[in-house]
Amino acid sequence: MEIYLMWICAFILTLILTILFTVIFTKIKGNLFEDIRGGIPRGVGIAPFITMLIFIPQPYNILIAIIGITAFIDDVIGRVNLNSYIELGQFFRGIGLLIVLIMAYIMMGPIGILVALMVQILNIADMQPGTACITVIIMSVVSFAILAILHSPVFYIPVLLIAITLGYMSLDYSGYIMMGEIGNHSFGVALGICLALVSAALTKVIVPAKVFYPVEFVIMLVLFLITALIIAYLRRETLNYYLTTYLHINNPTFGDFLMDVLTGGGLGDLCRKLFLGDTQIKVKNSFLKSLGARRLLYNPIRIKKTSNNQFLNKAN
Repeated sequence: MEIYLMWICAFILTLILTILFTVIFTKIKGNLFEDIRGGIPRGVGIAPFITMLIFIPQPYNILIAIIGITAFIDDVIGRVNLNSYIELGQFFRGIGLLIVLIMAYIMMGPIGILVALMVQILNIADMQPGTACITVIIMSVVSFAILAILHSPVFYIPVLLIAITLGYMSLDYSGYIMMGEIGNHSFGVALGICLALVSAALTKVIVPAKVFYPVEFVIMLVLFLITALIIAYLRRETLNYYLTTYLHINNPTFGDFLMDVLTGGGLGDLCRKLFLGDTQIKVKNSFLKSLGARRLLYNPIRIKKTSNNQFLNKAN
């Protein structure tokens, strides 16, 4: 198939599937229908997920398949607790993430770790309508430009991802649908693959083979952080409200926004619980505050316990 025809087909298929699954999930409701703003179908990210499986070449589509399937289990199951700190759906997603991390490391070397971790920041981006899609398009355009300048034969993959995103994003940007975990996880790994291809192509040009992997990892890390910075900027207003109102971090800095993107969500909270236990660390140094240390060290488990104890004391 001609590359241009592939891009067009990917766009059309994603558009059709997005409309189809929007109608289906609206009718069946359940955990695939979020009861906000009059009701919004969620998990519609299955549409771009299917298109990615068809058009993104092997072995990369295998990584997307694994993370997408395990994430969709979370979408279908909903909030079912395994214990006080982790949900059943999160457990399946965690297994999927671990498998993808191992497979990506085998395929690509150390940068495979960052490919898998792209799931985290795209998951946080998806908490605001359209942000994940805009981020994917921006970084895919950057990826295409670099790969095209370097005459890399894989330049078509970022454009393919752009076509898939454009086919899906109109209803998501308007807030009429939600991509769900299957969507943001699939987009995260797909974008991570594009950035990994850029990192490999750039490294081949600028350094000798003996230092290939360290330099490649540094380039990938820079691209990873740029992606996180874009998400933090796009979400700055909602993050400011969230951190101030719900986490009681007064006058949050951009560093707090960035740290929320990098470490927010269930995975970050679980890690904080493992490392901090019941400790709540207060950050007073202004420089550390500017870097986002307050958000990094915020322990919601501790806050939750304190609030519950206060409630019980008042009740007694």
